[in-house]
Amino acid sequence: MGDGRRYIGGAERRARLALRQRLAGGARAGSPEEVAGSLVALHGTDPSTVYLAVGARLADPAKTVAETERALYEDGTLVRMHGMRHTVFVLPAGLTAVVHASTGLAVAARERAALLKHMAAAGAPDAAWLAEVEESLLAALARRGQATAAELSRDEPRLKERFVYAAGKNYEGVHTVSTRLLKVLGVEGKVVRGRPLGSWTSSQFRWAPAPEHPGLDTAEAQAELLRRWLGACGPATEEDLKWWTGWRVTEVRRALAAIGAEEVTLDEGTGYVAAGDAGPVAAPAGPWAALLPALDPTAMGWRHRDWYLEPGLRPMLFDGSGNVGPTVWWDGRVVGGWAQRADGEIVWRVPGAEGLGRDAGAAIAAEAERLRGWVGATRITPRFRTPLERELSA
Repeated sequence: MGDGRRYIGGAERRARLALRQRLAGGARAGSPEEVAGSLVALHGTDPSTVYLAVGARLADPAKTVAETERALYEDGTLVRMHGMRHTVFVLPAGLTAVVHASTGLAVAARERAALLKHMAAAGAPDAAWLAEVEESLLAALARRGQATAAELSRDEPRLKERFVYAAGKNYEGVHTVSTRLLKVLGVEGKVVRGRPLGSWTSSQFRWAPAPEHPGLDTAEAQAELLRRWLGACGPATEEDLKWWTGWRVTEVRRALAAIGAEEVTLDEGTGYVAAGDAGPVAAPAGPWAALLPALDPTAMGWRHRDWYLEPGLRPMLFDGSGNVGPTVWWDGRVVGGWAQRADGEIVWRVPGAEGLGRDAGAAIAAEAERLRGWVGATRITPRFRTPLERELSA
């Protein structure tokens, strides 16, 4: 380019995605820890997303459930906690301090202030009372190791205190102190979500004390998080980075400068890669197919998505809040969606499939069988339903 910056087109971006996000056949991982490390973090809002995202990237998907549960609940090498954009993620244990300092602290301050404000408006007990209850809750959790909100409320009955939120508004509701306080403590990095009460698809979690981690400088933590993310997802625009992190644009720019990020040219305009990562990247050995779950970190990884997602597919693959549903991929592009029916069959639809060729259909069908093989009798319903997923699963 005339400005000296290297141009990175969509084809090369898709090649980077295939290899670095463990989607091409030869790039698949050997463990859930490798998957999470390669992606920086897995979306954890929907419990099934974590397992489905791991299974899509493991060389041996039969190990998905047992190995992911080992990492989460036995070895503690993966941790489920609040992170970027106030979203629940599953991330490598070694990254918890970085995420907490770079993102969690600011969100935590807002969450605690909001809780105290809402309690005061409802005439509920004050901050001193809440501090006593918090201390009692954390002591009870330390004794139990893991516990549900109901179990903690038996140990500390004041957690059952209820207060009206947004009285008189059309979104008025009644909150319990336990629900709101545990959420605040989660964002503050004091508690994390532990083993669920049911299967790996259950969203009824126990709570556990958060693993200890060192306190880090916020700016240094932001630089480290951005460096890792660009290594996995770069190149990306400034808007992509701001969207994924949830930071202010000044924080994004400060972190880019701190890590010496290199500017490149993308179809959307100026993009950034980690220092030394602007060179060409070889494509995978051949085309590849993947069935990724709702909220998969690859499908949700960027704000600008035209280089891997046709705009015409968005209405059927996203819900009204911007959450992506289950997606079918062919050679680095989203080409359709999939769902599971009541009998366990994995069904998929690719609009315009005739333009992809026979090999694509065979490869996608093989991935559907691969998915059904390890999911078995478990039934999966995404937390956020999308039009095509609803239609296919009916």
